[in-house]
Amino acid sequence: MIRVARLGLWLGLVLALLSVLSLLVGRVWMSPGQLLGAWRLDADPLAALILIELRLPRTVLALLVGAALGLSGAVLQGLTRNPLAEPGLLGVSSGAALGAVIAIHSGLALVFPLATPLLGLAGAFVAALLTLSLGRGEGVLVLVLAGSAVSGVMLAGTALALNMAANPYAAYEISMWLMGSLADKSWDHVLLAGPFLLAGLAVLAVSGRGLDALSLGETQARSLGVDLSRLRLQVLAGTALAVGAATAVAGAVGFIGLLAPHLVRPLVGHQPRRVLWPATLAGAALLLAADLGTRLLPFTQELKLGVLTVLVGTPFFVMLVLRLRKVAP
Repeated sequence: MIRVARLGLWLGLVLALLSVLSLLVGRVWMSPGQLLGAWRLDADPLAALILIELRLPRTVLALLVGAALGLSGAVLQGLTRNPLAEPGLLGVSSGAALGAVIAIHSGLALVFPLATPLLGLAGAFVAALLTLSLGRGEGVLVLVLAGSAVSGVMLAGTALALNMAANPYAAYEISMWLMGSLADKSWDHVLLAGPFLLAGLAVLAVSGRGLDALSLGETQARSLGVDLSRLRLQVLAGTALAVGAATAVAGAVGFIGLLAPHLVRPLVGHQPRRVLWPATLAGAALLLAADLGTRLLPFTQELKLGVLTVLVGTPFFVMLVLRLRKVAP
């Protein structure tokens, strides 16, 4: 078993390497010299524009969104004590998707480009409030069932908006957004979603002690002084902030929150608190690597980020299910 600090150091080095590659790789390839020279006053204007206004915000968003998905997945797996739990479990992702789809369907996105992430954030918070009101104070199982119900309603609304889109362009835009992407993101998106992502990460990061106690059982956790209602509210609020903001700006990106905790758990042990920080870094690395993959794969049109994560994540999910079947009683 590797120490958390050592694993964090290695993951940090991987993130640094991937971040540099993210700044260099694209339709217009950059050399390391151009990367370093872009920050000088006499830099090539085109190179500076590509690096600072296009690739740097995309890289920052990939790191924040991946970290949010990885940490929320680890926290939800600890809260539900279910290794298959993922960030969409509480309906927040579906709510954010519905809000963004409403912005596109109504035409607000054409008038105000930031309407899509803003309504996405609003949809995430509405979904979180609905989940909380339906499952409050009744235990984790009821909370998860409430999240599934809210997710179903939000997905139905998204399908209805897609079905009723009178404008083919709107239907196309909705379909493209639902596939997830970090392309064409700007500093406006970073400034809009960044505070919510960081706030969600901070709320989720301090849940480790409660999750450790909960791993012993609800009765034992209460005897150790853990307020389970408060813990559930904390996790729901952190997930709404982090995953809601991530979905609002990046669209539907699956499997990162499921994969990241499972990749690091064999290395650091099964204590929930030990998994949180490595899962955060692993989630950021996975999403940044996937975003690089969308730019490197030889397709005439850039592959959508959500499509690539599903293609890579589905085989892992199948292997995980088969492994759990072997160890299940």
